[in-house]
Amino acid sequence: MKTTTVLSALAAAAAVNATPTATLPLKARQTELEPITATGNAFYKGKERFFVRGIDYQPGGAAANVDPLADPEVCKPDIEKFKKLGINTIRVYSTDNSKDHDECMNELAKAGIYVVLDANNPLYSINRDDPHTSYNAIYLQSVFATIDAFAKYPNTMAFFSGNEVIHDHANTTLTARYVKATDRDMRRYIKERKYRKMLVGYSAADVTENRLQTADYFNCGTDEERSDFFAFNDYSWCTSNFVESGWDKKVKNFTGYGLPIFLSEYGCNHNVRDFGELEALMHPNMTSVYSGGLMYEYTMEPNEYGIVKIEGGDKGNRFDQTGKRTELQPEFNNLIKAMKEFPAPKGLAGASTENKASKCPENNDHWIVSSVLPEIPEEALVYFKEGAGKGPGLNGKGSQWAGHVASKSPSNPEGATDGSGSDSSGKDSAAPRGSSPMLFVSGLVTLVTLAGAIAL
Repeated sequence: MKTTTVLSALAAAAAVNATPTATLPLKARQTELEPITATGNAFYKGKERFFVRGIDYQPGGAAANVDPLADPEVCKPDIEKFKKLGINTIRVYSTDNSKDHDECMNELAKAGIYVVLDANNPLYSINRDDPHTSYNAIYLQSVFATIDAFAKYPNTMAFFSGNEVIHDHANTTLTARYVKATDRDMRRYIKERKYRKMLVGYSAADVTENRLQTADYFNCGTDEERSDFFAFNDYSWCTSNFVESGWDKKVKNFTGYGLPIFLSEYGCNHNVRDFGELEALMHPNMTSVYSGGLMYEYTMEPNEYGIVKIEGGDKGNRFDQTGKRTELQPEFNNLIKAMKEFPAPKGLAGASTENKASKCPENNDHWIVSSVLPEIPEEALVYFKEGAGKGPGLNGKGSQWAGHVASKSPSNPEGATDGSGSDSSGKDSAAPRGSSPMLFVSGLVTLVTLAGAIAL
């Protein structure tokens, strides 16, 4: 561990001391889609309200950590399936910011499909064990390079600044200020690099104890600090209905929220899936508060949520996703049927144009977060003027322990701890150093969510 840390630190120093290159001119696009914007608590495509009706896309699963949009042999056969399903959005968890994505992104644009991207990856992400150290210039260079890589595509809808970083242990809420700082920095980078408006928000775990606090936290503070939207992953609908799943309470709890909300993951694999969630999401009971959702997930992985099986290709393993695609029935056709039977509603569908901020949540046994965000690391300021330069991709040296280029803001304002020790109750840190050094979560919180559906 010490050897790895030293090597990473040396590489980090070299990366920061290097002169960043200016962002390269953008290539002309063959296919144009009208970008998605946000007003009040809803998304819009031009003047028409836009509902997310999509699917989560990570061939090979989280463990493979491959970029499906960098390989046309992977994305093109899947795009044909997407068109058959009738979706309008995909979420991609891993993207290689050192590679070209023109062919896949253009094919998606031709199909009318928008893309929501996670800006983090396992090597470049906020570390739950030590969030202060991991919020550093090396990390932000990778995040900004991902923005650079996708800013030229009109079907780049949004970026996630984090995924399930805050979880069910109170000590994990200490990471919130660093994720929100990243969220803030991403919007500033987009603005100062003079890109078109691209949305930035957080994908939360559906944890009963802090779901509302998390939503309010990302919508409180100054306009520069507030997110563009809020999303969470929900697994409480198990061939049930609007009331039994607890979705009625989740609508009530978020009524009046000042940002667009959508489900960044939804699903349940306890029974044959009929995707009744889509009927609820497109119903007037929900459309005044929610803007759709992404079904988890496209490919069949060990957790058994997928609706398409991909054979291992020439290499015969999950890192090669070029093999034969097999539609898994009846779920594949069930999703097609649901998409056709429950279209997006017309008009505003109850949307509010008011974009009001929330009050920052008060601390309690489940929420120990400072509302004071850390300042951006000084070494990262140059990126706003000169661009992030070439991205490190998915196989770089990593940013987890590059603490010498971290923010100089205090790690424990207002008496909070920095997440590297014990919380106020004396319990151990959520992720002991060495046992789980990275905080990039692309999986599920199924047990927590199922329990939470009852305890709403």
